[in-house]
Amino acid sequence: MDNIRGSIFMTLAMLAFTLEDFTLKKATEFIPLSQLLIICGILGSLFFISCSHYAKETIFYKDSLNKTLIIRSLFEIMGRIFYALAIAFLPITNAASILQATPLVVVMGAVFFMNEKVGWQRWIAIFTGFVGVLMIIQPGTDGFTIFSIFAVLGMIGFAGRDLATRMSPVGMSNYQLGSYGFYMVIISGIILSIFNIIISPEKVLWTSISFEALIFLLANAAAGVSAYFCLTIAMRVGDVSFVTPFRYVRVLFALSFGIVLLGENPNLYILLGSGIVVLSGIYIITTNKK
Repeated sequence: MDNIRGSIFMTLAMLAFTLEDFTLKKATEFIPLSQLLIICGILGSLFFISCSHYAKETIFYKDSLNKTLIIRSLFEIMGRIFYALAIAFLPITNAASILQATPLVVVMGAVFFMNEKVGWQRWIAIFTGFVGVLMIIQPGTDGFTIFSIFAVLGMIGFAGRDLATRMSPVGMSNYQLGSYGFYMVIISGIILSIFNIIISPEKVLWTSISFEALIFLLANAAAGVSAYFCLTIAMRVGDVSFVTPFRYVRVLFALSFGIVLLGENPNLYILLGSGIVVLSGIYIITTNKK
């Protein structure tokens, strides 16, 4: 029953993440991306601060400025900025499919930075997964766009964040880690604003929020918080090897949202590449260190 509950919550988390991507893409039709990140970061951090207060724990973790958390924060900012840019300018299907390579990069990073052992079978799966990513990006073809590189950089940022999370202080609660993550969303928005000012001073960085924009903005913040909660529950109630592969249903949700709601039309290379990335990731997660 724990595994069934875990798989349900993991599926709900992936649905919430896809909703977060969809609402971000829609919201940026009305307001600048930097403004969206700042507001959603404030809303998310206030939510987790309230949770910490309700749980009678300190709002700010005592060692928030230690080396591991600083590294985690830098990767979080990198992931947030580049993946948000990718979602804003790429089809959701492409960006979400590239993001599914995150576990491949995490495993490879664990080899180099955490001295974990990975056998030749899993190395083959890792490189096969990267072939799938290349099929999605389609370098050298008419289907290639610079924003695909942004999706790759975002994926690397999130992989680095996940590696650093594994080394985060064990005494840091999920609420504290959640608020810490949303602080980085605020900083990401500020950095994006500064960058926009430098390259395009005449560009509007903050606009009035219409009712329609407000709906998408609030939905984006709610989806982000819900995804975090469901993911946390999923990883705590079930066996990791059973629950984790369900994260790949995100590709199916992204395809559904992209095709039905956004009118996207992914080509054969994207579909095949997505399948290769997903199967490689599932193999790595569900097998021993062979």
